[in-house]
Amino acid sequence: MYKKRNVAINHVKEHATVYVFMIILFLTGIIFGAILVNSMNFVQKQDLFFYLERFFLQIQEGNSIEKNEVFKSSFFYHAKYLFLLLILGLSVIGLPIVWILLFLKGLVVGFSVGFLVNQIGLKGFFLAALSIAPQNILTIPLYIVAGSFAMIFSLTLLNKLFSRKISKPIIQPLIQYLVIFSLLIALSVIAATIEAYVASYAMESLIASGSQ
Repeated sequence: MYKKRNVAINHVKEHATVYVFMIILFLTGIIFGAILVNSMNFVQKQDLFFYLERFFLQIQEGNSIEKNEVFKSSFFYHAKYLFLLLILGLSVIGLPIVWILLFLKGLVVGFSVGFLVNQIGLKGFFLAALSIAPQNILTIPLYIVAGSFAMIFSLTLLNKLFSRKISKPIIQPLIQYLVIFSLLIALSVIAATIEAYVASYAMESLIASGSQ
């Protein structure tokens, strides 16, 4: 365990620039998501809020969220997203798309939280804290790590393509790359579980209490 921890620390130190870049990219997406909410006109906000009100009404009428369905859709969403990042990291030309996907992930989080707070105020903040924050405490690091590894591996391939020096075979980094993504996909099961059985229950409780 001590040796593995040292390997992880050395890896982060060696590629600190990549991780910092990915974190900044994600945070930029969150900021743009929040700005996007403020740039929407009244009609657009009302149209979107209409669907949100219908969802709230269904919960208040006792129609509970199908938590097993939420778990399945959440896990498959994360698994497909991570698999796409994995594939893009295997090709040098896919690197810009990795950046776009991570930016968009941040934008969705920023827009979701910003819209709830903008429309419902303090209750929207609590709703975001209960329904969006729990699973994102895990999924945000997962996506940042996935995007960083995709970028690192893509840059490794690029370096080998243009380097005239005799370099080590790519097979070992490739195996490590695939193992890391397998672990990330496995961890997404935990994120999906939190979203389906913790965040959904907390959100239902908050909405139901607001109707009383």
